[in-house]
Amino acid sequence: MDRLNDRELILPLIPLRELVAFPTVIVPILVGRDRSVNALKAALAESGGHLFLAAQKNQVTETPRADDMYETGTIARIEKSAEQGNGSFRIVIQGLKRGRVLEWLDDGECQRVRLEVLAERAEPGQDLAELSRNLIALFEEYVNLKRLRLPGLLARLKPSQLSDASDIIASILSLPLKAKQSLLEETDAYARGVRVYNILKKDVLQLRSQRELEPKRMREEGPETDYEEYKKKIEAAQLPEHVKARADEELERLAAMPPFSAEGTVSRYYLDWLLAIPWRKFRKENKDIRRAAQILDEDHYGLRKVKERILDYLAVRLLVKKAQGEILCFVGPPGVGKSSLSKSIARALDRKFVRVSLGGVKDEAEIRGHRRTYIGSYPGQIVKGLKKAGSMNPVFLLDEIDKLNSDFRGDPASALLEALDPEQNAEFVDHYLDLELDLSQVFFITTANFSENIPPALLDRMEVIELPGYTEREKLEIAKSFLLKKQAEKNGFAADAVRIADDVLLRVINEYTREAGVRNLEREIAVIMRKTARGIVESGRREGEPAPPEVIDGERLEKFLGVPKFIGQKALQGSEVGVAIGLAWTAAGGDILVVEARMLKGKGDLILTGRLGEVMKESSSAAFSYTKLKLFELELDTEELRHYDIHLHIPEGAVPKEGPSAGVTLAVSLLSLLTGIPVRPDYAMTGEITLRGKILPVGGIKEKVIAAHRYGIRNILIPSENEKDYREDIPEELKRDIRVHPVDTMDELLEIVLEHPIKIKNIRSKVIRPLQEASLQ
Repeated sequence: MDRLNDRELILPLIPLRELVAFPTVIVPILVGRDRSVNALKAALAESGGHLFLAAQKNQVTETPRADDMYETGTIARIEKSAEQGNGSFRIVIQGLKRGRVLEWLDDGECQRVRLEVLAERAEPGQDLAELSRNLIALFEEYVNLKRLRLPGLLARLKPSQLSDASDIIASILSLPLKAKQSLLEETDAYARGVRVYNILKKDVLQLRSQRELEPKRMREEGPETDYEEYKKKIEAAQLPEHVKARADEELERLAAMPPFSAEGTVSRYYLDWLLAIPWRKFRKENKDIRRAAQILDEDHYGLRKVKERILDYLAVRLLVKKAQGEILCFVGPPGVGKSSLSKSIARALDRKFVRVSLGGVKDEAEIRGHRRTYIGSYPGQIVKGLKKAGSMNPVFLLDEIDKLNSDFRGDPASALLEALDPEQNAEFVDHYLDLELDLSQVFFITTANFSENIPPALLDRMEVIELPGYTEREKLEIAKSFLLKKQAEKNGFAADAVRIADDVLLRVINEYTREAGVRNLEREIAVIMRKTARGIVESGRREGEPAPPEVIDGERLEKFLGVPKFIGQKALQGSEVGVAIGLAWTAAGGDILVVEARMLKGKGDLILTGRLGEVMKESSSAAFSYTKLKLFELELDTEELRHYDIHLHIPEGAVPKEGPSAGVTLAVSLLSLLTGIPVRPDYAMTGEITLRGKILPVGGIKEKVIAAHRYGIRNILIPSENEKDYREDIPEELKRDIRVHPVDTMDELLEIVLEHPIKIKNIRSKVIRPLQEASLQ
């Protein structure tokens, strides 16, 4: 490409993760991200196979922008390119020259850069050839001490080419990404050579020391070959028969390969993984139920059902010598302790704990690994977790399983089916290892905010345990027993050095947070601790100087946290026509829904706003149909309805709303509008409605009752079939404050929530005109 002699170029960009490409170095790369694939295609089509490679600053960023990238990179030429079956490309590139980005150009499909070609610098009088000879000689010693075989590479190092030698050696040394990037940014060939020489010299000195400490016998015998070294490791590892057979087979393949060929590196990496997995290692677990119960109580307040399930499991383990691993799914709003409870279970069982976050995972290979046909392939997260745990029976947390996604790279949820099926996971196969792993002793725990978002086949393999939101009293106890001590210690205080009275904590709970869990409550307590610590430091008190406890009263609370965010929040100020209060169960816990209905000139359509989901839209249609049937039953004239639109709106339009449980609320709002009878403002309701006016059961009763109590509502209507949930799940302190009305039909509900009853067999009347006038006022 003659244009490489130009001072400025425009080339497609491929961001590199955990890799710095140097000029003169040949590097294999797997290109899988959409924008990178587009950049590759653009390079092949537009710039003669030339592109620009730059390293990312943040390795986890999926779509890096200008601020996420280093400006200095390498202009490279594509030597080979092969498309894989999953849409990615396997390429081999040859580094050519250094370049620095002048402008980032993004057309939406891929990123291009306008860059300047960086020229090499050298000060007069510097002996580049002498430094190059010393550097190459030191590198040869490094290769021998490391027992590396790089004959082809050593032949490429020329004393007359210091810059090339420095880049090649820098690419091989085990350095942090920032250190390699710094070497790439150095355009002074002599200065870069000196830096590489100093780094290499430090490594050689360490290797010499290690060599001197080796037994004399080992030195006399000479260095072992890779074959001999792996052979000893395989014999000592006591691998299962099928694993040892595969390891021996791979070792024989390695022995037949040319030294340090690309295929040899792949085989070594594979053998390293086979030897790293704890195939026969199992951690002895605690089977003392009393101690386990004590640990669970120490770490978490309440959660009686969950703790009983864990203790039941322990009891089974005592009676059954080889019980299958458990698969639990904790479902609940954020901040209720799903992840921390999983850690406590591991501590109670005295097992290792491993956590893998599944939020946003789209690639099936993240679970089951990449097949070894791909360059840069590696095992999946399950195998990595077992290696990290060092045993085959850890407590394995799969966090946010309801946030899994899928795309052209496969469906991760389907990949989890085998791992989470007790009947199959004794023979789980990772694509990279291509061997059966026994996961039957792994205690899998998954977490989710909504079980509805988990694929049914996957949900069927797990025992779902719901962690509901906390009541006001439960939050207070958690704050006193756990959060205050934790944040005091974290901010440098003794456990009782900062005292917050119950009434002040209740103000924090009710006036500064509005949540189902305690995550924001802990944040507010942390703010109080930090403000208190700052006050102590500014007062000049010395470390270790005795002082009375810091007492946080109402005045200091507002000084630290500011004006209360939620003060006396009520759902409605008074009764209104066409306005009813429903109860919702969201990913963040319980909440109320204020449903508004109004009429306007139109064509008889039902208008729905408030960002309603598909199920909720269907509930609205069912409620509308029920309302018209009810009016017909009451012999009210509905003929003129076809000349008016009815608008149903649920405020807070930015918040998505879904589910069938608002059906009764929607119907009450519509009937109130069309009959002119106001709805009582101190009543809230929940339930699915049918066209016959039957009320069906719904979920999340505890969360909904807590939400109603939080807003000062003391009368709640629930489906009769949910009455058992109310009796079992609602704490006694809430039952004393709230009156629950179980109902089976809409007729029963309407008699309670409307301010006066609808008269049956009423005289036929035109109800549209007065209602229209009322709604437009």
